[in-house]
Amino acid sequence: MVHINAIIEIFPDLAKGLTITITVLIGAAFFGYLFAFIAGLCRMSSNVFLRKFTGFYVEIFRGTSLIVQLFWLYYAIPMLFGIELGSNWWAGVIAIALNYGAYMSEIVRGSILAVANGQSEAATALNMSRFQRMRLVIFPQAIRMMLPEFGNYSIQMLKATSLVSLIGMEDILYHGNIIRSTNLSQAPTVYLLVLLFYFILALPLIFLTRKMEAFSKKGVASG
Repeated sequence: MVHINAIIEIFPDLAKGLTITITVLIGAAFFGYLFAFIAGLCRMSSNVFLRKFTGFYVEIFRGTSLIVQLFWLYYAIPMLFGIELGSNWWAGVIAIALNYGAYMSEIVRGSILAVANGQSEAATALNMSRFQRMRLVIFPQAIRMMLPEFGNYSIQMLKATSLVSLIGMEDILYHGNIIRSTNLSQAPTVYLLVLLFYFILALPLIFLTRKMEAFSKKGVASG
C-alpha cells in the first residue's frame, strides 16, 4: 500500500536523478538526430561505399538489443580495443543515439523519397543544381514529414535513458533501485513514483509531438 509519508520521504531522493536523466536525453536526442540525418542522406548517396557502410550500421543497430549495445560501448570495447568513451555518461548517450539514430535514419530517407517527383522536376526546370533542389525544395518538405516521428522517438529515447542505471549512472531509476534494495516494502511506492517522474517528463514531449503533427500537415506538396 502507498503511504503519503513514504512518498514525501522518497520523492527528494528520486529527484536527485533528474539531472542525469534530462542531460542524457538531451545529449542522446542531439546526437541521435545528427546520426539519423547523416545515415539517411548517406543511404541515398551515389557512392556505393557510403551506402553499404551506413546500411550495415543501420541493420546492426536496429537488429540488436540496446542493452547489449550499451554494455558493448561501456565494457567490451574498452577491454577489447582500449577505446575509452571518457565516462559512463558518454557511453549511455552514444549508445542511445546510435540505436535510435539508426531507426530515425529510415524516417529521413523515407521522407525525402516521399516528396513528390514533380517538385524535383520543377526545380530542375528552374535550372537548380542537385544541392539547391535538396536544400530549397525537397528538404523543407521532407522535414515536415519527419517531425511527428521524431517527436515519437524523442519520447522513446526518454524511456531508454532508464537503461543507463545499468552502467552505474545515478539517474531516477538508479536512485529508485537503491531505495527499494534497502527497504523492499517500499518497492510499490518507489516504482509508482518512478513511473510518475517519467510520465511528467514525457508530457512536454507529447505536447510538442502533437504540435509537430499539426505543423506537418501544412505545406507539403502532393502530386
